[in-house]
Amino acid sequence: MSDTTGTVEPGRARRLVDLTDSAELVASLGLTGQQLATTVTGMERSAQRLGRALVVVVDDRVAQGEQEDSIGPLVTELLEEAGFIVDGTVAVAGETVDIRNALNTAVIGGVDVVITVGGTGVSPRDVTPDATAGVLDRPIPGIAEALRASGLAAGAVDAGVSRGLVGVSGSTLVVNLAGSRAAVRDGMATLTPLVTHVIEQLSGLETA
Repeated sequence: MSDTTGTVEPGRARRLVDLTDSAELVASLGLTGQQLATTVTGMERSAQRLGRALVVVVDDRVAQGEQEDSIGPLVTELLEEAGFIVDGTVAVAGETVDIRNALNTAVIGGVDVVITVGGTGVSPRDVTPDATAGVLDRPIPGIAEALRASGLAAGAVDAGVSRGLVGVSGSTLVVNLAGSRAAVRDGMATLTPLVTHVIEQLSGLETA
């Protein structure tokens, strides 16, 4: 794949030469040859799957098998609709160590994005943000604030008052969502276009 300077792997050279060796075509598009190569690579990336994802459901009863997980399948469905391959769903209790272990496993496993659901409120058992803070290398507060703002506007109160964090651990984007179905639906709608941008940057494919 191309890097941020528009360098192209040899396997793609022929297709890009076919496009860029015509001065008339390049001029008509208003692009330099390098810009055109980068544009083609970005188009190829958008036609592919966005990457791999993992869902972590933070719920004591689900983790203990006392209640069926109804949120994990919803997150999985929305991720797949957005173009992700979902490796699976993991249910953990609301314990800092359990949450952190699940996140570290996802990061070590090389997933592109891990979505946690639940445990973002202000009760003593809501420790997902606290566990996440210990895993992140670089927080992205703007996305977390966007999730809160859009959730509140949509009437998902738990999203509006969520302490959830968003950030990068290694090359994995970590996102905390509140636990209601409304918060998940609104959060994923807000998140999807932003995730694409972040993953491209983490993959060295940022074309801006």
